[in-house]
Amino acid sequence: MGKEESYLELSTLLAAVKETVANAFQAPVWVKAEISSWSPRANGHCYLTLSESRGSKLIAETRAMIWSWKYLPLKRFFESETGQPLQAGITVLVQVKVNYSELYGISLYIENIDPAFTVGEKALEKKRIIERLQKDGYMDMQKELALPRIPYHLAVITSKTAAGYQDFRNHLIQNPEGYVFDLRLFEACMQGADAPASISEAIAKASLSGSDAILILRGGGSETDLSCFDDEGLAMAIAECEVPVITAIGHDKDVHIADMVSSQAVKTPTALADLFLNIYREEDSVIDSLQDRISNACARKISAMELKVQRCENSISLAISRRIGALETALQKAAGRVSRGLLRKYSDTAKLSEAAAHRIKFAALSKHSLAVSDLALREARITATDPRNILSLGYVLVTGKDNKVLKTVGRVAKGDRIGVRFSDGSLTAKVDEVYSDKTDIQKVNIA
Repeated sequence: MGKEESYLELSTLLAAVKETVANAFQAPVWVKAEISSWSPRANGHCYLTLSESRGSKLIAETRAMIWSWKYLPLKRFFESETGQPLQAGITVLVQVKVNYSELYGISLYIENIDPAFTVGEKALEKKRIIERLQKDGYMDMQKELALPRIPYHLAVITSKTAAGYQDFRNHLIQNPEGYVFDLRLFEACMQGADAPASISEAIAKASLSGSDAILILRGGGSETDLSCFDDEGLAMAIAECEVPVITAIGHDKDVHIADMVSSQAVKTPTALADLFLNIYREEDSVIDSLQDRISNACARKISAMELKVQRCENSISLAISRRIGALETALQKAAGRVSRGLLRKYSDTAKLSEAAAHRIKFAALSKHSLAVSDLALREARITATDPRNILSLGYVLVTGKDNKVLKTVGRVAKGDRIGVRFSDGSLTAKVDEVYSDKTDIQKVNIA
């Protein structure tokens, strides 16, 4: 057989392949694959690429399509059942018709989709993450941390514009009791692929701020919006934080891995605010209880002391009365003894006083006589020395020019005027000569 008879036309080959594919896949089949690209068109059709990887290696890939009359119903059904959008990056179980075209190759036309499979895949991955965290001890690390008795400094990780943050802030700050908190906001991306790293970075910063607790707030959203809180890296960042981390993520039906590894988890931001308000209220209640107990104890103590004081007062009053009576009796006895003693003492004193009076009177008379005699003697002496009596004996009193008595000629000079006093008068004279007993001893008559 020659070469001319051994080859096939391409169209013949591809027609045979098409026939083979059509015979092999006469009915739709269910296929598990990852949506690697997603392209809805304006005409209502949706074109996508389905792929399969093993590790990081792509091992299979093909084109797929959803016709416009099936796309919107399938999309709504999937999103309502899973809570996440139908988009690239998720693994799906789809029912497809296999079609082969000589021009375009294999194409898969998606007829149906099983949302339970996608949910199950996510749940399985979540279960694997939880098992790894439990094995490595991350689940219990935050549980060993305790809040301070009065948590005051609170670090909040969320978006500044998030409604949940505003609800939390208003509920916490505008409390009727007037409790005060120090809130510090650490902003982070709270959904999407960048959220785990952003929140982990905010946790690292908040742990160095000296806060008493770190609060991660996120309001409700779709399962896809909240899927970042099932991230393994974020869970490890929360577990390894040395400050208690409390989460308030999503609604009541949502339980995320971040909630499991945190110190505590509540369902809403408002519930988180109530958690701290209740801590303060419980502390207030304890203080009120202590105040009542102290007040009652003081009242009982005061009553006991008043009763004791009353008893002591009665005992003291009775003892004083007895003591006063005994003192009065003793005083009366002492007064009697003192009175009798005073009478005896007065009688003896009167006798002594009378004897002393006689002795004083005698001594006074004697003293008086002696004083009169001494006075007479002094008078006689004064009289004898009176210059007037001396002058009456023929003597004279001579005074110098200074009117002082001259007792020596040494105070008189020739020409001085002197005064001479006699018993019956006086005169003045002028000194013509002055004679000394030593130089003029022979001159007796000086007239």
